[in-house]
Amino acid sequence: MSPQSPKAHKPHEIVERALALSRADGCVVIADEQSTANLRWAGNALTTNGVTRGRTLTVVATVDGREGTASGVVSRSAVTEDELEPLVRAAEAAARGAEPAEDARPLVTGVPESPDFTDAPAETSSAVFADFAPALGEAFARARAGGRELYGFANHELVSSYLGTSTGLRLRHDQPNGTLELNAKSPDRTRSAWAGRSTRDFKDVDPAALDAELAVRLGWAQRRIELPAGRYETLLPPTAVADLLIYQMWSASGRDAVEGRTVFSKPGGGTRVGEKLTDLPLTLRSDPNEPGLESAPFVLVHSSGGDQSVFDNGLPLSATEWVRQGELNSLLTSRHSADLTGLPVAPGIDNLILDGGEDKSLEEMVANTERGLLLTCLWYIREVDPATLLLTGLTRDGVYLVENGEVSGEVNNFRFNESPVDLLGRATEAGRTEKTLPREWSDWFTRAAMPSLRIPDFNMSSVSQGV
Repeated sequence: MSPQSPKAHKPHEIVERALALSRADGCVVIADEQSTANLRWAGNALTTNGVTRGRTLTVVATVDGREGTASGVVSRSAVTEDELEPLVRAAEAAARGAEPAEDARPLVTGVPESPDFTDAPAETSSAVFADFAPALGEAFARARAGGRELYGFANHELVSSYLGTSTGLRLRHDQPNGTLELNAKSPDRTRSAWAGRSTRDFKDVDPAALDAELAVRLGWAQRRIELPAGRYETLLPPTAVADLLIYQMWSASGRDAVEGRTVFSKPGGGTRVGEKLTDLPLTLRSDPNEPGLESAPFVLVHSSGGDQSVFDNGLPLSATEWVRQGELNSLLTSRHSADLTGLPVAPGIDNLILDGGEDKSLEEMVANTERGLLLTCLWYIREVDPATLLLTGLTRDGVYLVENGEVSGEVNNFRFNESPVDLLGRATEAGRTEKTLPREWSDWFTRAAMPSLRIPDFNMSSVSQGV
């Protein structure tokens, strides 16, 4: 295998050879085959496009000792045949030089082999844009005729992950991931509107519909209204709800809660599991088999930390309700942190769904608003206080004033200070759940479905000059 040809061996063969080379007491090997295709555009014209391929190999070696089991993890890209054994030895050396791993558990056994484990990896190509690209060209023409400029990008990624272990697991998962982000701007760049979509194959995204939506928003922005900081009734669209609740999910460590460090810690000890978080009948859940949001049905992690453990690789995942009918139901745990806390084992799952709202569109919620703000999206979200999960961030690409059921104009942007847990508790209305692209976290998390939320007193803490 030459450096110019990292795929001369099939991924499952690489996994088998790495396992055969292992001299450790235990071994986990993950081969990730990645392919991407992308388009970028600016000023109503395509600017770049490209296709990439790559492979990353991760080896986890475990070494038993009198004081416990240590682990060593090494990951490298484009590993050649000559580099395979040095990679395995590096992981073993790391394990032998490490202290016993706190999260050490017996490697997972007894999971049936994936029937496609020996098949070639799935690959994307520019063909994924066969229908999308012509429709995008038509949207450019309409935007040009309407006096607006479109900017943005479309990216499609396919990752085939092959997991093999010294305990006999042979598992494989193909993960497609597509994102579309579209900005419309006025020619003088004083008005901007954004829309984004998450997709598995670009067959369910309509550039014309997105352009029409953005044209309406640019029209709203022709009237500019300055508002001071303060608390406003606010309609959060699904993308904004997703960004806030993904951060909440990332902060839902069972161990940290038991140790009194998070918003889910109970004063005096324990966790808030079983406590009512909202009077609305909302359920926050993850399911690896959720239609259109499918994700890996088993634990697939490349490092230990927090509530994930390399020793759990291959552990089957099932639907999990984090909040059930408004009540906190589960917190994130690995097998190790579950043992420490007495909580059930509940590893992270790579999607997030909030449902239980009314069958109302965002437009219908706007029509039922006497006076309030309509947001487009959030960005630059950062944590202020983990004990309350207080977050700060900015609004972006359009904040609109709603008066008597209609948008009356665009207002200035704001910095906000809010906790997603508090927002759930104060929400007075939730709309229809729909697939959405979280704008802030789209580089890390894209599989989400959320409703719009009505917050009666969203805290716009200061005015922002951003657009």
